[in-house]
Amino acid sequence: MKEPLDFKRAYSIARKEVRHILRDPFVLGMALGLPLLMVLFFGLAMDFNVKDIHLAVYDNDHSRSSRQLAEVFESSSYFHVHTYPMRSDVSEIVDSNRAKAALVIPPHFGRDFSAKGAAGAQVLIDGSDNSTAGVVAGYLGGIQEAAAARLSGAPLPKPPVTLETRYLFNPELNSRWFTVPGLSAVVLGIISILLTALTVAREWENGSMELLLSTPVHPLEIILGKLAPYVVLGLSAQALVYGVARLGFGVPFTGSHLLFLAGSFLFVSAYMAMGLLISIATRQQMLAMQFSMMAGMLPTLLLSGFIFPVESMPLFFRVLTMILPARWFMVVIRGSFLKGAGPSELLGPFLAIAGIATFFVIMAVRKFKKDVEP
Repeated sequence: MKEPLDFKRAYSIARKEVRHILRDPFVLGMALGLPLLMVLFFGLAMDFNVKDIHLAVYDNDHSRSSRQLAEVFESSSYFHVHTYPMRSDVSEIVDSNRAKAALVIPPHFGRDFSAKGAAGAQVLIDGSDNSTAGVVAGYLGGIQEAAAARLSGAPLPKPPVTLETRYLFNPELNSRWFTVPGLSAVVLGIISILLTALTVAREWENGSMELLLSTPVHPLEIILGKLAPYVVLGLSAQALVYGVARLGFGVPFTGSHLLFLAGSFLFVSAYMAMGLLISIATRQQMLAMQFSMMAGMLPTLLLSGFIFPVESMPLFFRVLTMILPARWFMVVIRGSFLKGAGPSELLGPFLAIAGIATFFVIMAVRKFKKDVEP
């Protein structure tokens, strides 16, 4: 018969787990060093502002107007222009990745523009790279207007209706302001679930779990004692990542630090409780790691809204994302950094993450009781 719940025993288990962590440099390195390296590496590598696009130019006219058209592309700073003779195969240049797009200027381009005030040219875009193709197509609207003004030698007439666009929260559309906070959520989620997925499984493999169960300890005390040190470790990693985002990438923070800390605590707790449940269910470190990668890495990366907007997903996947802590924390972290979101805007995501964390803790306790009690 177990004694009543005593948080002093949970504290003792937590102290023992802290000693394990301090003696294991691998755990400390994975918890603190790996998130920093991943955020730095991927934060520098991932840039949605597509620039330096290689453009192959096939000038069949060799007139002043055709040269001016090519110069408009070059001066836009989005394109690197490379001129090829017409005997070159356009599709072969694009197919070999020597250019992402090709500008084909037909004969008599300059004469047609001088006579009619209008002329046409063809732009071929590599559609196999969908992200780049969409960006290039978006650039063409502004380049077309600039080319018309350059070739005519006069500014275009002002349209009767003008739309003035302002970008809120990210005026310069700096992609790193968008990706780095989201990337930190993905990295911390994956690291958190991996850290705790190995704890109980390691105890079973080492045989120390049987000794622990011979003491008057409740499953909930074990769960809390195991979770607490890793939650603190996860929050420390979040603090380091926050410093990298602010100082290294210059991402502004306009929200409440207290709300951000509370959201981070719930998020890390949810993923660590998920990892602990996996650890209790598998009892083997290798299986625990495999299941945690399947349950944490791919869903967190693909279904959290980090890469693909949740609103654009089919209905089934939009519903599926509701059970992922990262889907809700993505709202919290981006709202805290860029939008200055307050308690009313973040109440829904907070409740969702808290509910998910509570669910996994309850399931871990029940699974633990079922396994260890006669």
